[in-house]
Amino acid sequence: MTNTRIVPIVMPKWGLSMKEGKVTGWLLEDGSKINPGDAILEVETDKIAGSVEAHEAGVLRRRVGQPDTFYPVKTLLGVIADPSVPEEEIDAFVSSFVTPSAEDDEAEQGPKYEYAETPSGTLRYAKRGSGGATLILIHGFGGDLDNWLFNIDALGEVATVYALDLPGHGQSSKSLESPGLDSLTDALASFMGAVGIDSAHLVGHSMGGAIAMNMSVGDPGKVDSLTLICSAGLGPEIGSYVDRYVAAQGRKELKPVLEQLFADKSLVSRQLVDDVLKYKRLDGVEPLLKDLAASLFAGQAQQDQPVAKLTAGNAPPTLVIWGKQDEVIPSAHAQNLPGAKVVVFDDAGHMVFMEKASDVNSLIKTHIAGS
Repeated sequence: MTNTRIVPIVMPKWGLSMKEGKVTGWLLEDGSKINPGDAILEVETDKIAGSVEAHEAGVLRRRVGQPDTFYPVKTLLGVIADPSVPEEEIDAFVSSFVTPSAEDDEAEQGPKYEYAETPSGTLRYAKRGSGGATLILIHGFGGDLDNWLFNIDALGEVATVYALDLPGHGQSSKSLESPGLDSLTDALASFMGAVGIDSAHLVGHSMGGAIAMNMSVGDPGKVDSLTLICSAGLGPEIGSYVDRYVAAQGRKELKPVLEQLFADKSLVSRQLVDDVLKYKRLDGVEPLLKDLAASLFAGQAQQDQPVAKLTAGNAPPTLVIWGKQDEVIPSAHAQNLPGAKVVVFDDAGHMVFMEKASDVNSLIKTHIAGS
């Protein structure tokens, strides 16, 4: 029988392919009072490092995971419980805890990726959740659906969530007729048609935000709400990131470019750099990225600004989220859509949805519930 007074802290599953993580250190001592959203310990994977945050309130009664030690996903790392729970009960919980096997975990998660055949080519996607509202996560320039590794499962608790690779990105087709904002928006529409989505809450990051806004302008019936995260399309200014990303050919050039994405530069691991280099070297990627950059961001200026066609009267319910330390698109753009709710995090950058994942997930859940 499950003890509802004891809450396990387990090795999280960040990303569909994660099998294990390393505890790099605890941020709290035994006996610490914990509130939802508090960072408890730090974990590192071969792709990224991050903090494990509390989902429930209580007291940290037992630290089980040891620093500098690797543990499989869902291994018990610690225990949160009310002070009234006896130590013997904590002991019994820890000793009887069973980590799900890899096979059980795979069965629970279902297929890692699926593929949709569309007029815009073959598009890879992931799906989480099975009820409530429908939500689509749209990545930015040079990204892919795995950018949402800290978000997709959490949002899947309250919605049916899709994350896709746009054409030219991830494992989707590496071609796109007339690369530009309209063709990318058409690709999103064709994806929705292929998987049977009539309308959805759109969550767009950077270029993905411009795509979401563009759909809201051209086909508003498909858009239940907008969440724009460090979004393109809200003003003309943009930094050097896109040009430098396209031009980078090796690890030495690429690493400082990727560091522009984060306030915490240490999040750019060697594995992350290697993964991006591997993607950039796939057949068809380089010319398509160059064409997209020329169409969308020529001369380090945003060529398409769908915000000009949205007003407080015709925009769907909109949430704008930004990292104040964004080095790609100025955080001042967060204020450029009248009527939108705006949240800016002081200690985050362009990838605020990764650096402040728990907060961003909570904001999105509240937003779609009220839209």
